[in-house]
Amino acid sequence: MSTTVKRLLSRTVKPAAVAALAFAALAVAPATSEAAVTAAPENVSSDVSILSAGDGTPAGAVQWYANHNGSTAYQGYCEKAAENAYGTTGVWASANAHWNGASPKHPGNYSPPLGAFVYWNISAYGHVGISDGAGGFWATSVNGHIGHVTKAMGGYNYFNNYRGWTPAAVPHQ
Repeated sequence: MSTTVKRLLSRTVKPAAVAALAFAALAVAPATSEAAVTAAPENVSSDVSILSAGDGTPAGAVQWYANHNGSTAYQGYCEKAAENAYGTTGVWASANAHWNGASPKHPGNYSPPLGAFVYWNISAYGHVGISDGAGGFWATSVNGHIGHVTKAMGGYNYFNNYRGWTPAAVPHQ
């Protein structure tokens, strides 16, 4: 096959295939379908939606966690909880991505101010919570739910591999 024919095919066949796939997806699940607009999985709590977001301040972020104390809706979604506490969602893919992208970092520092993000390297995705400003923090996965760990309970050493903290702020990239 000549180079000219290969170029012509790559310029026409690939876009046509993409268009056909997009058309097929719309035919199977049109965007205006009532089911797509109103249905939600039964096991997903409305507690996880951005509608329950905090007000964007450090005190508001801590209050958000206090208001959700005991909730299991965010298990496995610590970054989403931290972002929701600040009134946003979908900024970072994981706690590790947040730690890697946020600045300035305060590695190993055990004195984060109120509302600062605190991080642990405990899995492939990491873990994040919000400082209470008194040597403790709020986070998911505290005895299986959103909870408050005080300094007397072990503070930042409650989870293994404490990384440090980044400033209290509405998350952004």
